[in-house]
Amino acid sequence: MNGENTVKNSVSKRLGLLNRYFKITRFYTFLKDTAFKGGFLIALFVALVFLLDTFVIDINLLLSNLVESYSPLVIFSIFIVSESVLGLLPPEVFIAWASKSTSPYLFLFTLASISYLGGIISYFIGGRLFLIPAVKNYIEVKIAKHIVNLRKWGGVFVFLGAVSPLPHSMVSMASGLIKYNFKHYLLWSLFRYIRFLVYALVIFQVF
Repeated sequence: MNGENTVKNSVSKRLGLLNRYFKITRFYTFLKDTAFKGGFLIALFVALVFLLDTFVIDINLLLSNLVESYSPLVIFSIFIVSESVLGLLPPEVFIAWASKSTSPYLFLFTLASISYLGGIISYFIGGRLFLIPAVKNYIEVKIAKHIVNLRKWGGVFVFLGAVSPLPHSMVSMASGLIKYNFKHYLLWSLFRYIRFLVYALVIFQVF
């Protein structure tokens, strides 16, 4: 019994210290801001699509034309380049495209896997940037905030990069740049699949 109490007290103490650390480093404020931004971006995306579909162009027709005009290989190739290089294109566009495919959830899983793989590529790009000082300095400035947050919060920040509007590619590159533990990175990044599923549950209903 005493042993169990000791373990419980130890766990409680660690959680208390962790909670205090998160408060001091303003993690909860950052989390609240990120959640608000995520909700706002989803609402903005849906509203924008609705307005475009109502007044400008038939979005469903456009997506159907994309499915008919370009092979999945072309779309997947564009997506992996985007997910490997600073997240150039929003994944929501590709999720909407997947909704019009013959196998929406299979294509969704493929997109999530490509995004996961793109993050790994970004990680290794970040790890090799020291070979080109000029590029390293440029990237460090561009993702400086992510580097600072990653050093403060570690895997929790990688998790946020996987599930939130934070650019997953930038967080992954920052992870490689500071040589964050690769196995831990891989585990936290698996939540990328959850993000794609949650977004798909919304976007698939719209389209």
